Amino acid sequence: MPPESTLPRPTDAELAILRVLWDCGASTVRAVHEALESTQSTGYTTVLKLMQIMHGKGLVTRDDANKAHVYRPAVEEEAIQRNLVASLLDRAFQGSAEKLVLRALSLKPSTPEELAAIRALLDKLEDTP
Repeated sequence: MPPESTLPRPTDAELAILRVLWDCGASTVRAVHEALESTQSTGYTTVLKLMQIMHGKGLVTRDDANKAHVYRPAVEEEAIQRNLVASLLDRAFQGSAEKLVLRALSLKPSTPEELAAIRALLDKLEDTP
């Protein structure tokens, strides 16, 4: 896997496909298309073309040993998330983690579980020298 700083930034459509692959594991184009159809109207050939482009970008790997190619994510979900957040942090918040977190928390109410996880992370960060 390439270093995070060199990861390609997936488009929204590519990110939707990656979510299916992260959630379901190795999948054919047909399986990805069916998973996406439950939330959005996307043609099979569009999904096929996007996955071919993603393979070229290094976002997915492809096993073409069988007639139906099987695709797997070539990047970890956390690595893409870190990359996207780092980019957003720099572009929209001038590097201010405080502004990013405050904006994110103000957008919608957090569950008690989410708040507990945030508090635990903050406590852990405070204990780090």
